[in-house]
This record gives sequence, C-alpha cells and structure tokens, in this order.
Amino acid sequence: MQETNFIQWVLLALVQGLTEYLPISSSAHLILVSKVMSWKDQGLVMDIAAHGGSLIAVMWYFKKELAKLFQGNNWPLFNKLALASIPLAIFGFIFADYIENNLRSPQIIAQVIAISSIVFGLLLYASDKISQKNRLQQQNIKFKQASLIGLSQIFALIPGASRSGVTMTAAMAQGFSRTKAAEFSFLLAIPALLMTTAYGIMKIVKQPEEYNIMGVTTVFVVSFMSSLLSIKIFLKFIEKISISVFVWYRLFLALALLWYFR
Repeated sequence: MQETNFIQWVLLALVQGLTEYLPISSSAHLILVSKVMSWKDQGLVMDIAAHGGSLIAVMWYFKKELAKLFQGNNWPLFNKLALASIPLAIFGFIFADYIENNLRSPQIIAQVIAISSIVFGLLLYASDKISQKNRLQQQNIKFKQASLIGLSQIFALIPGASRSGVTMTAAMAQGFSRTKAAEFSFLLAIPALLMTTAYGIMKIVKQPEEYNIMGVTTVFVVSFMSSLLSIKIFLKFIEKISISVFVWYRLFLALALLWYFR
C-alpha cells in the first residue's frame, strides 16, 4: 500500500464525513480536494465506501427513530421521508449521468460550485432569518411541508448546492427551527445515500473495477467516524452558533475557487 494512496483515502474520507451533514456541500469539497492535489480519481468503489460510512453513521445516530420506523410505530414519518425522496429519485435518474459527463473541466466545475455556493448560501441565510421571526409552535413536519423539502433536494444535484443545505433551507423557510430542519434533513439523507450507493453499484456491475480492500475499509471507517462526529457536534451547537458562519464560508470558498481556477 503506497503512502500517497493512504493519505488520499484518509483525506477524502475525512472530507466526506465532515462535510456531508454540514450545509457546505460534500461533493464540492471532494471534487476540489482531488483537483487541487492533482490526485487521480479514487474510483467508484471508494466513493461507495465513503458514502456508505456516512450512511451507517446517520443510521447509527438515529437508531431509535429508525427502530420505530421498522417496527411500524411511526408510519407518518416513514411516509413523509418516502414522499420527500421521490423528486430526487426521479431527477437523479434523469440527470445524474448528464451532470457527471458535462462537468469534467476544472474551470467549469469551479464556476458551477462557486455560483451555487453563493446563491444557496444566501438562501440559507434568508431562510434562517425567516425561521427566527416565524418560529412554528408545532414542530411536526406535515406532508405538504415534507413534499416541499423533498422538491428542494433536486437542487442538490448541482455541485456546490449541498443536499443538507438546501433541505435545511426549505425547512427553515417554512418556519421550522434549525434543529428540526437539521434532524429531518439528516433522516432524509438515509434514502438519498441509499440511492447514491445503489447508483454506484449499478455502474460497477456494468463496468467492474479493481479495488484495494484495505483502502475500502480505511475509507469506510474514517468516513463513518468523521460523519458521526460531525452530526453530533452540529446538532449540539446548531441553535447556539450563527448560520452566518456557514454562509461566510461558502462565500469565501466561492471567491477562492474563482481565483484558483481563473
């Protein structure tokens, strides 16, 4: 096992885990780290291992809620999550290959990420202000509200938009607290990551590739641990920190990208 490969595996897994559940776009950071470091693509198997680690982490954190779902004790929540996942499933099936095949140039991907970082960052800030002014007394997300949050996931297909960011934005814009928005967003990540993993497996079945079992294990474990840590810290401090921190970060990231890939 080469040292360079090991560093690449660990760094990319850390980036995946630490950014998947923050409103700053994990896919954007994964693309950027590879471009800046001039690393070769790590391959679909490693991508699946990274997303798998994040998936198991969120399932572990919400294991009590999931147990109720699997036991049939919370069908309303199950149905809301299923309903909210439909738009992403449809649009992902239609546009995933197009986006992947048409955003290969570093300049193009940098511009897309920069613009989406700015636009969706400002929307995140605006929705947080709405949430603070119009905080709902009831904290249960209804089916209509869940469907709107699900529709927002379509924008997560755009590199730099951030799946957690757009879903939290949609929830807070409807008056829900940061915590409630984040919790629903994280639960909604489960079907989203399952679809991402299934999509990757389908591609590997069609075009098998070689992989290193040590690398897969390393990526999965590091992604799992960093994702779990990110979820715990974010939910613990979300009501105490300012959303502006993430907005300013997104703006800084956009400017840095435009300068680096000018």
